[in-house]
Amino acid sequence: MVRSFLGRGLKFPMQINAVGGMAMSEGADNIEESVQCIIGTAVGERVMRPSFGCRIHDFVFHPNSPSTCGLVAFYVKEALQKWEPRIANIDVRAAPEVDDESIMMVEVNYKIISTNVDRNFVYPFYLRREQDL
Repeated sequence: MVRSFLGRGLKFPMQINAVGGMAMSEGADNIEESVQCIIGTAVGERVMRPSFGCRIHDFVFHPNSPSTCGLVAFYVKEALQKWEPRIANIDVRAAPEVDDESIMMVEVNYKIISTNVDRNFVYPFYLRREQDL
């Protein structure tokens, strides 16, 4: 059962549905897509809403160190608290990927306020070393 109070919006990334219209997402899927959109948008990227997004994109080319992981986790949590009012109890952890030091895995745990359901989301943040360019 989809709960209408969780929201409904365009599916992210945008898709066409079976009848040729824009695909929509609802409920917890809509919230997860919103979380992905917030983290994946750099601050200043949107012309009409320049403060929207997350500051983790400032850390591209930084070393995949504990210090960088801590700052990335801080900025993800800050952005989600600011831009996604349907979630609470946000816990963010960032750690280097075991097999590839150019990837930082950002784990986001949150609770959907209206249903009291815990969810999690893992966002791979790609760092590149300067010698790889």
